[in-house]
Amino acid sequence: MKRSVIALIDCNNFFVSCERIFRPDLEGRPVVVLSSNDGCAVARSNEAKALGIAMAAPAYKYKQLFKDEGVVQFSANFELYGDISQRIISQLISITPHIEVYSVDESFLDLSELDIPDYSAWGRAIRQNILKNIGVPVSIGIAPTKTLAKLAADRAKKDEAMAGALDLARAEQDVINYQLAAVPVRDIWGVGWRLAPKLQAEGVHTAYDLAHFSIKRASQLMGVHGRQMITELNGIACHPLERPHKPQQMIGRGRQFGEDTNQPGVIEAAVASLTARAAAALRRDGQLARTATVVLRTNRHNPGYQSYTKSVSFITPTADTGTLMAALTRATEEVFNPRASYHKADVILHDLMPTTGFQTDLFGNVSAGQNDRETARMAAIDHLNDKFGKGHIIYAAERLSDAWRPRHRLGSPRYTSAWAELPEIHAL
Repeated sequence: MKRSVIALIDCNNFFVSCERIFRPDLEGRPVVVLSSNDGCAVARSNEAKALGIAMAAPAYKYKQLFKDEGVVQFSANFELYGDISQRIISQLISITPHIEVYSVDESFLDLSELDIPDYSAWGRAIRQNILKNIGVPVSIGIAPTKTLAKLAADRAKKDEAMAGALDLARAEQDVINYQLAAVPVRDIWGVGWRLAPKLQAEGVHTAYDLAHFSIKRASQLMGVHGRQMITELNGIACHPLERPHKPQQMIGRGRQFGEDTNQPGVIEAAVASLTARAAAALRRDGQLARTATVVLRTNRHNPGYQSYTKSVSFITPTADTGTLMAALTRATEEVFNPRASYHKADVILHDLMPTTGFQTDLFGNVSAGQNDRETARMAAIDHLNDKFGKGHIIYAAERLSDAWRPRHRLGSPRYTSAWAELPEIHAL
C-alpha cells in the first residue's frame, strides 16, 4: 500500500496578488485590501505587514500611517478574486483530479498515485507555471498528512531559500524535526489563538513539542481533534481529501449595509438580493430548502443592539428564487421595526435535501407539479445568466434600491469577468 502524499497549494497574500496581476507597478509597495464598506484589512502585502498593519485592523486607525507610508488601498473585489481562483483550480485539476478546494486560496492535491521522482523540484515547477500562466505567487507544502502539508507550505512561504516549495514527504526525520521546531504552536493548523494558551501552559510552544506531547493529555484538552493533530504531525494521515461537491448543511448569505437604514424599501431590496444569491448557491449544490430564515440586525457597537429573526417553512421543498424571495420579504415585513436602524441582513436556507431525494406525500400536500415548474423556470434563468453574464436576468425586488449596498470607493475593475472593465492598452 502506497504511503499518502498530500500537496497544499497556498496562494500568497491572495487578494493582494490578484490586484497586482493588473497593477505590476504595485510590486514592492505596501498594499491592503479592505472588507465590506472599506472597514478592515482582509489582506496585506508583505510590505504592509512589515509596517505593523494587523489582519482585520480597522482602516480608520491606520489612516495616518497609510498616508505617511504610501499604502495603496483596495475595496475587496470578490468577483475578480473568485475568477482568478477558478483559473488556478483549473490548472491544478490538469495535474490530478484528486483535489480538495479547501478555500478560495488553498487547495489540497493527492499525489500518492503520481510518479514524481523529486517533490521539491515538482513543487517549484508548479509554482513557476502558476506564476507564469496566471500571475499569482504560491507556496507549496508536500507531506504525508494535511497538517504537515499546511506547515510545510507556511515554512516555504517564509523562507526564500526554499524557492516556494518544501518537501516533508521524503525528508529525513532530523529535517522534519527542524521544521517542526521552527513553527510556534499557535500557527499549527487547528490550534489558533484559542487553544494555544492551553498548550503553552502545558509546556508546548512549538509544533515539535506538540508532536511529542502526550496523546492522552491532548485528548483531555482538545478531544479527538487533539489526538488527530498529534498523529498527523507524526506523519500518519487522519484527514483524507474531502470528496468534491460535498453537500452543505446550510447555505447563507449576509451583508453589512453601506449605511444604517430604517427604510423598508431598502431593507426589502437587500433581503431580495441576498435571497437570490443564496438560492443560486442552493441550486448549484443540487439541493432544496425546507426552511428559510431572515435576520435583521442593528449595529452591535451602538447602544440598544437588537436582532430580529423570522423563519418560514415550505411544505414543498424549493430552490426557486421567486418562492423564497416572496416568503422572506413577507417575513421581513413582519419583523420590521420602523424605530430601529438596521446595519446588516442575513438570509439562511436550511433543513436541506438533495433534489434527487424529492418525494410526494400520501396526503398530496407536497406538489410534484410545483417542483417541476420551479425547476424548469430556474433552469432557464440560470442558463441565460450563465450565457449572457451574471445578473442578466434578476427579480424586480432586487432593484427597489441600491442604497443598502456596501461602499466600495476604492474598488478595482473586474478585469476578467466584465466586458466594460477589461484592461485597456494604449499604443504610443
